[in-house]
Amino acid sequence: MKILRILLSLLLSLIVVVGFAPQAWAFCGFYVAKANTKLYNQASQVVIARDRDRTILTMANDYQGDVKDFALVVPVPVVLTEEQVHVGDPKIIQRLDNFSAPRLVEYFDSDPCAPIFEDAISLPMRRGGAALRERVQEEALGVTVEERFSVGEYDIVILSARESNGLETWLRRNGYRIPRGANRLLKPYIRQNLKFFVAKVNLQEFEEAGYQNLRPLMMAYESPKFMLPIRLGMINSTKEQDLIVYILSPKGQAEITNYRTVQVPSNTELPVFVKDEFADFYQAMFQKSYEQERKKVAFLEYAWDMSWCDPCADNPLTPEELKKAGVFWLNSSRGTNVFITRLHVRYSRDKFPADLMFQETSNRQNFQGRYVLRHPYQGEMNCRAGQEYQKSLNKRFEQEAKTLAKLTGWKIRDIRKKINFTQHQSDAWWRSVWD
Repeated sequence: MKILRILLSLLLSLIVVVGFAPQAWAFCGFYVAKANTKLYNQASQVVIARDRDRTILTMANDYQGDVKDFALVVPVPVVLTEEQVHVGDPKIIQRLDNFSAPRLVEYFDSDPCAPIFEDAISLPMRRGGAALRERVQEEALGVTVEERFSVGEYDIVILSARESNGLETWLRRNGYRIPRGANRLLKPYIRQNLKFFVAKVNLQEFEEAGYQNLRPLMMAYESPKFMLPIRLGMINSTKEQDLIVYILSPKGQAEITNYRTVQVPSNTELPVFVKDEFADFYQAMFQKSYEQERKKVAFLEYAWDMSWCDPCADNPLTPEELKKAGVFWLNSSRGTNVFITRLHVRYSRDKFPADLMFQETSNRQNFQGRYVLRHPYQGEMNCRAGQEYQKSLNKRFEQEAKTLAKLTGWKIRDIRKKINFTQHQSDAWWRSVWD
């Protein structure tokens, strides 16, 4: 039997923010891979569609090794049957990301000599019974195989366990080498009576279907537990991980109850050159905000009614797309009543020692990560108003430079060099001293 190694899973990021983050996603458990397989899980994306105690959880996949080595272990609140597990469409994850991503907004100044109103432009796991000997061994370990089934390219086993040592032993006997610390981290989930979702790839199914990448896994269940396990993903983690959670609700914003949530900096005016450096800007800004909050918070990046947007980074999802994303409450009486909350969590063992606990709220206040670029007027300005406008640009450019420096920690001298001051501003003599 091949020796498999558990590699950390969960995460972030992002992310996906209008093409400025790595296209890499993971699950809320840990990966299992061959001992000589090197995998790098940089981020994860999870979609949670929830109404009352009913949940459909979608886990996007960022596994980058050979599919024959893939396996996954995730704590779940109930025993799942074959009918409750489904293979999802990866395009829906991308659509959710595109719709909720932080966005740039561009404005173009009008001719100060002939003011004209201009609209803003938006930038936007195999089937079959186990042998008697296997069942006896499982019972001795306190491990029960609750369900076995296949869904799409995955062979799935649902396990329950009485104690973590038995579960660890079962996993080892079945070809998984548990990393140090797994026993300690599995124990709290067993105490909570959670089950364990274990998935592997059915190679024949995968090859016959001609898939290029593993598709998202979806699971539907009823439970009062509104949570997302992240601790198993930290077993082998040596650095911070990113997680993007899209929560879809018929009510309003979803909140994390056991960690503080803050809004990402938003609605700030930035130098125009940021348009070509948006990825670098957002990553620097997020890291600086993360450090300022002592690495102990979750960030709200988007909260909005799915039926509209302003400005739109992408079109709202259609009812059919929402269904593919797990939204199960749409009908003629309730319409397309879907509120999306996008949370970005960057976490590590010491700063996020507990799993994420959520709650639904009725708060439907809108929020978005939004960054404004104002292009100065470039035409002739042969009037007094034009002259005053040109003078005002000095102060505006400087304020934009200071804002960018404050948000990112970039050196203001470097920022000033990238701003096209042209004739509007000469380099002040005292800056070489202050800088």
